[in-house]
Amino acid sequence: MAIPPRKLRRLGEAAVENLERQDWLEPLAENVQRAIVAAFHAAGETGRRVRDFLHGTWLGHPLHPVLTDVPLGAWTVATVLDLTGGRNGHEDRAADAAVGIGLAGAAGAAVTGLTDWHHTSSEERRLGLVHGLLNISAATLYATSLALRLRGARTAGRATGALGFTVALGAAYLGGNLVYRKRIGVDHAPRVDWGDFVTALPEAELRESVPQRVDVRGIPVVLIRRGGRIHALADSCAHLGGPLSGGQLDDVSIRCPWHGSRFALDDGAVLEGPSTFPQPCFDVRVRAGQIEIRARQ
Repeated sequence: MAIPPRKLRRLGEAAVENLERQDWLEPLAENVQRAIVAAFHAAGETGRRVRDFLHGTWLGHPLHPVLTDVPLGAWTVATVLDLTGGRNGHEDRAADAAVGIGLAGAAGAAVTGLTDWHHTSSEERRLGLVHGLLNISAATLYATSLALRLRGARTAGRATGALGFTVALGAAYLGGNLVYRKRIGVDHAPRVDWGDFVTALPEAELRESVPQRVDVRGIPVVLIRRGGRIHALADSCAHLGGPLSGGQLDDVSIRCPWHGSRFALDDGAVLEGPSTFPQPCFDVRVRAGQIEIRARQ
């Protein structure tokens, strides 16, 4: 008997909420996070470049979801071939190839996922840890499935693959929850469309090299006077919403105090990750002693 969609959704939500309350996962999550941070830090500048590459800073959005399509797609093909094929060697070889491609893609998805995950905290960290463990379990099952297939134990290989596919679907459900409910990996910076200049702050109140947060039409903005110029960026970091006004400033950029993303003062471009999204920037002018800003077109 099929489970009604509404009841199935409630069951899924209850399972996720239960996982979020599992405090016993915290020590493991903390240890894994420390190990990832230590590994990147030990590699110095090369580690930073590798970390930014794995985040997808060069791509303009996170790299992890791009790679997750590979194992899910390949293992879906393998499942379909297992269910409909098996009458000749062509379907069997195609299914084996699909399982292998999925395993290769899973390795890339795991590395990028861990890189993104190590910036999370609290409930998101626990949920992400379980998501990762399920994906590792799915990959292990598929590796076992491939070994069985290559040894000629195709029935056992198909059964193990089916179990791996079920686990992978569960992991994908948790991944969707992390993105669409917890907003991990999405742009956290506000987007505004003011057509005209809006008063932000009296010019006399903005000190040199001291980032200052102001609320303009309900949007937090950070104003920065540096080297005779005034810059304005959205204050909420595009990565996970950290306050740039509390960050570290240099001649050309500001660094988020939460996870270290570094943005250019001139145009909000990402100079260092983990953010993969540029920071919204504003045009600035001074008129009658008031700093005025408008959304940059």
